[in-house]
Amino acid sequence: MSNAATSPSARHYHLARTYFALQAVAATGWWLALIFSPEVREATLGGLNPAVVALFDLPLFVVTSAIAAAGYVPVIWVLSPYTAIAALGTTGYALATTRAGWGSLIMLLAMAGTIASGMVLRYRRVPGELLLRGPFTFRKAPIATTRAHLLRTLRQMAIFWIVFLALIPAMIWYYEHRLALGAPWHSAVAGFGYGLLILGSVAAIWSAATMSRLGDGTPLPSAMPTRLVIAGPYRWIRNPMAAASITQGIAVGLIVGSWLTVIYALAGAAVWNWAIRPVEENDLHERFGASFHSYQEHVACWIPRLTPYRQD
Repeated sequence: MSNAATSPSARHYHLARTYFALQAVAATGWWLALIFSPEVREATLGGLNPAVVALFDLPLFVVTSAIAAAGYVPVIWVLSPYTAIAALGTTGYALATTRAGWGSLIMLLAMAGTIASGMVLRYRRVPGELLLRGPFTFRKAPIATTRAHLLRTLRQMAIFWIVFLALIPAMIWYYEHRLALGAPWHSAVAGFGYGLLILGSVAAIWSAATMSRLGDGTPLPSAMPTRLVIAGPYRWIRNPMAAASITQGIAVGLIVGSWLTVIYALAGAAVWNWAIRPVEENDLHERFGASFHSYQEHVACWIPRLTPYRQD
């Protein structure tokens, strides 16, 4: 088999087509279930008229998903907008009526999958650079004192925690409970979540402080360090900030008893791993060359080492 056929871009392209094929099959199965099961119809459509929904959904979602699975790229400009409109419309209806909660959730997941797979189909790879625009564009940190870097990092961490660990989980929790999508949790789960939250928060602060003190910059994309930092938690794991953030997100989900918040945190890990990390590591390769290459070979991204790495 040729290298082109086994390249990451080829694998991503075929995975995107596979996703659309599965989506077309699943949507067809859902429509068949609607015909024979009033329970499925109530859980996913509520009081919406199936005939009216089918008029739009069959050609604009089921058929276009099958066409995308065949590799015809232009169809994503029909499929993606329709899926977004259907997902947001279904969610608005569900929140207003407290009906069709599962239909809302399914369409929101389909919207995320369609947009992500459509981008991969369009670019033949995961175009992480599209997410790194504006305030997220990679820039070297300006010359400043260590204290200034620390303060800037702490401000950004506070904003991140408020938005991603408080506001968004609160919205997810409301959505989950408004639509009766929650699941029973054992009381011990919350206690475990608090432990994870403390662990993740300590790791995040330690990582950020280490980067700000020794890197002449911050962990932020808009003010990246000018030195390669292999100290503190970076001796055990290559991306302790990302690992700590995902741990915090999972912990919040466990504390509030929201399985959708846990999925939200894991989805964030997937986005970071496949979209952001490759761009970041390419930048580090360009700036630090062999030093980063050696570090990358010895320290894993997600699984901590048993012993701290020491650079020669």
